[in-house]
Amino acid sequence: MKAYKSNSITLLGAVGLGTGVMISAGIFALVGQIAELSSKLFPYIFIAGSIVTAFSAYSYIKLSQHYPSAGGIGQYLVKAYGKGTTASVASLMMILSMVINQSLVARTFGSYTMQLFGGATNNWIIPLLGVILLIVSLVINLSGNFFIQTFTSLMSFVKIIGLLVFSFAGLYAAKFAFDLAESTSPAAPNPDFLHYIAATALAILAFKGFTTITNNGDEIKQPKINIGRAIMISIIISLFIYLVISFAVSSSLDISTIILAKDYALAEAAKPVFGQFGLWFTVILAMIATITAIIASVFAVSRLMAMLANMGMLPHKKISNNIRTQQQTLFYTVGLAMILTILFDLTRVASLGAILYLSMDMLIHYGLGHRLRSEVKSIKTIVWAALVLDMIVLGAFIYIKLTTDWLVVILSLIIIACLVVIQKIHFTNRNQEQKKS
Repeated sequence: MKAYKSNSITLLGAVGLGTGVMISAGIFALVGQIAELSSKLFPYIFIAGSIVTAFSAYSYIKLSQHYPSAGGIGQYLVKAYGKGTTASVASLMMILSMVINQSLVARTFGSYTMQLFGGATNNWIIPLLGVILLIVSLVINLSGNFFIQTFTSLMSFVKIIGLLVFSFAGLYAAKFAFDLAESTSPAAPNPDFLHYIAATALAILAFKGFTTITNNGDEIKQPKINIGRAIMISIIISLFIYLVISFAVSSSLDISTIILAKDYALAEAAKPVFGQFGLWFTVILAMIATITAIIASVFAVSRLMAMLANMGMLPHKKISNNIRTQQQTLFYTVGLAMILTILFDLTRVASLGAILYLSMDMLIHYGLGHRLRSEVKSIKTIVWAALVLDMIVLGAFIYIKLTTDWLVVILSLIIIACLVVIQKIHFTNRNQEQKKS
């Protein structure tokens, strides 16, 4: 992997990084999980998620215009909260949410691949395939920025075209009815308004890939202009893809089947309309989508970790002078993603990611709206609205999880508490060393 290089990523490359992460997680991993919470209205939950994301994106765009940085979110948090525990813990929450997303996508790769062989017969096969994908992404990320942006942009284009072909063929078979999935089973969920809000948290997770763009801010050509453009283009493209595919799935399957096959909903939806050919087509698309997502996400996370390590914000020690910090953080990123891929199923992985990401997101909005109010020009109404929307969505999601899977909430709190303790110790030791020197 070549060293960090300013102006090495074009607008198209930035859009490729953003959509590469977003579309894979949003469509292949989260459609069934969102349907599980919101039943037949799940296509409209993506619209709700995009609205909340658009409010959030405003804060990131304003911060990126003022502080274009290869560390993106980490740099924004340092500017707002200083080089201390708050900024470092929030940055680590972002890093963890992105690594969790990598494990989500890796397991999705395994789930879809196994559909070619009649589904998984052994529980270890899916995580094994996910780990193999993560190793491949590590090798590709060691090759340099030019190859990464060229590969992700090309594959993102192929993926988008393929998904559009799938969705419009499905809608054509349904005579473009844009019908919601039928509830043919008495066991189908009957969600209330709180469930719809909670489902929006997972939809936001489907759009959070736009932060991949900000985490490579100073590597993007004309960052003050192109970061904002790349973010909005990525969100719009992703929303369009989400909607047409959601309605294609709704037209092909009833809601109970979608939920039952939540880990591979698109592959299941391809069977009634396209048969075996459709299954192969969908699985190959899923494999392309998950590969590009992993590569783009690993690229962004390793950059963010490297910046924080170089700033002394993380407990970090160089293994060798011949190994650059960015190379070392690549191994950290992929190694942690492998562990998560092995330990957790898709539902819990997604839930952990949503809780950590929204918690960090609120700190970004508060930092811009309050602590940087005189330094960074912004429309405060939009910033505070983004914070309130995050609070509402996260509150509803945590409440629903406490009633259905309380262990996820407890685990999230333990993770945050551990991060606070570790970073407190790190900065205490760092300050003592600085006093001695």
